[in-house]
Amino acid sequence: MTLANATVQSGRHGPPGAERGTRPEGKSRNAGTWFLVLPALIPILVLSVGPLLYGVSLAFTDAQSGRTRSTQWIGVLNFQDLLHDGLFWESFRIGLLWAVGVTVPQFVLALGLALLLNENLRMRWLARALAIIPWAMPEVVVGIMWRLVYNPDAGILNETIRDLGLGDGRDWLTGLATALPAVIVVGIWAGMPQTTVALLAGLQNTPHELHEAAALDGAGAWRRFRTVTWPALKPVALSITALNFIWNFNAFALVYVLTSGGPGGRTRLPMLFAYEEAFRYGQFGYAAAMGCVMVAVISVILAVYLAGRLRGGEDR
Repeated sequence: MTLANATVQSGRHGPPGAERGTRPEGKSRNAGTWFLVLPALIPILVLSVGPLLYGVSLAFTDAQSGRTRSTQWIGVLNFQDLLHDGLFWESFRIGLLWAVGVTVPQFVLALGLALLLNENLRMRWLARALAIIPWAMPEVVVGIMWRLVYNPDAGILNETIRDLGLGDGRDWLTGLATALPAVIVVGIWAGMPQTTVALLAGLQNTPHELHEAAALDGAGAWRRFRTVTWPALKPVALSITALNFIWNFNAFALVYVLTSGGPGGRTRLPMLFAYEEAFRYGQFGYAAAMGCVMVAVISVILAVYLAGRLRGGEDR
């Protein structure tokens, strides 16, 4: 009787596990995955992707400030005007000078600091904690602090110059020749900690046995760095340099607090220029077109840079 019941059940439902095998487990698993990812995905779509798409669409309109103004679709007219806007391209040139002038020294100094902090020094934990203090400070606070440092009357920089008998000092942030270099120094100081932390993490992931083997073979410090440390650190260096370039080119708050783009537009970065067009003059469509051009140009520059570095790594 039991065998007959088993046979009947087998005939109705198939062999054990058949029903389980016919279930759409892949679909249920995918649905569960999306359910887990959705809480993190919704803020990205709402706060990043949505505004990006809206900004791109805004670039093809004549949107301006004012509740009673109607917005018209004008196609690529904003982009045509940008091609002949000398002030925008001048701000773009200044932005590139700022991004390169901050990113390159920032990387070199951060690499030296990371190599130092990677050594077995006394109070190393304290030195590492102090090294990341600028990273923990908001950019507005950093800008206000450095405005006090550069103050022409009572700033610590000019006071030091006077005490050393090197002159009476100068107004660093309002001088046409000194404003951009002074702001670049602040950018280097403020952005060096995250570069140092990234490079220090890469150094700590380098196997210590490789350094010992190279030392036993008679390799000096420079040769060990060139043959052991740098190849292991190169992927991290490539990533952090590319990210720093993007962050520095898109800088806004630090330069806005320090100089507001002055004097005479000498520190007017592209983001500051777009901000003024949008929120001072109310040209939202034109400012959105600037943002699209900046994203496109920086994407091309980074693609060429990364392709060249990766190709160079493969050749080696």
